[in-house]
Amino acid sequence: METQLSDERLLSIYRKMLLIRRSEEKLEELSGKGLIPGFLHLSIGNEAAAVGVCDNLRIDDMILTTHRGHGHYIAKGGDLKKLFAELMGKKTGCCHGMGGSMHVGDLSVGAFFGNAIVGQNMPIANGVAFALKREGGDRVVACFFGDGASNTGAFHEALNLASLWKLPVIFVCENNQYAISTHVSRSTSVRDISARAAAYGMEGISVDGMNVIEVHAAAKKAVERARKEKLPTLLECKTYKIYKAFEDRRPPPYRSEEEIRRWMERDPIKLLREKLLREGVLTEDEDRRIKNEVEKEIDEAVEFGIKSEFPDPNEAIALLR
Repeated sequence: METQLSDERLLSIYRKMLLIRRSEEKLEELSGKGLIPGFLHLSIGNEAAAVGVCDNLRIDDMILTTHRGHGHYIAKGGDLKKLFAELMGKKTGCCHGMGGSMHVGDLSVGAFFGNAIVGQNMPIANGVAFALKREGGDRVVACFFGDGASNTGAFHEALNLASLWKLPVIFVCENNQYAISTHVSRSTSVRDISARAAAYGMEGISVDGMNVIEVHAAAKKAVERARKEKLPTLLECKTYKIYKAFEDRRPPPYRSEEEIRRWMERDPIKLLREKLLREGVLTEDEDRRIKNEVEKEIDEAVEFGIKSEFPDPNEAIALLR
């Protein structure tokens, strides 16, 4: 399943995916230097799902994300400087330094604040979608979650209610194969998580989550269904959390080097870059220019975050009163 996209659109998608990847790699570096407090959950390898879906959304549409939400925030148009500042705990961050990595969001671009409790963003997505439907208009909601969340009660309750009430929501399952350390084959009774949509009378589809164009095409149909017919969709993107430098570290005990290598060969950014070069949409010179622009944008975000001030502790105390 592919769709015809202009060269300009394809280059924009490539740049956004690259920005997400390089941002997260930089965040990992900053975390290692002690500049990012608390947990840092990365989504390296999942960029095609985030960009493929969000590129079909308008600025006034809403997304709900998870504890692994940096990529969704960036894909929806969130300010990179505010993201870095937030993760550094600075008051110039998108949540004024009080949310951190697991709660990023910015309502001005339609990015609802992240929810770190697995599966619990789906019922909230229904609430947002219900509110939008009541308003009238044609705004839609995209709700991201992982394969592990599809085994929670909230998943089934949310799909049932969304179908029953005909809500304009796209449930996007980023099936990255592992819920912490448990492979999906050991936790899930169906081969395709999208098959569960049939039980609730909604459209379900599984796509190659490493192929951003395939994700984009499926998301386009799901968004149109939500926007025009007020009907939900379960979209499963089969992807993988890539360890960017597994050669330099021991792989987790539950993954083999061969498994990681096999998935790295299907790195979504690598696949798109090769396609664009092969079809003449991207040149080596253009590629270098885009990469330089991305690095400059990230450097500016890092500098902004480092130079920003921490919030006044009294502000946090005031919130408790």
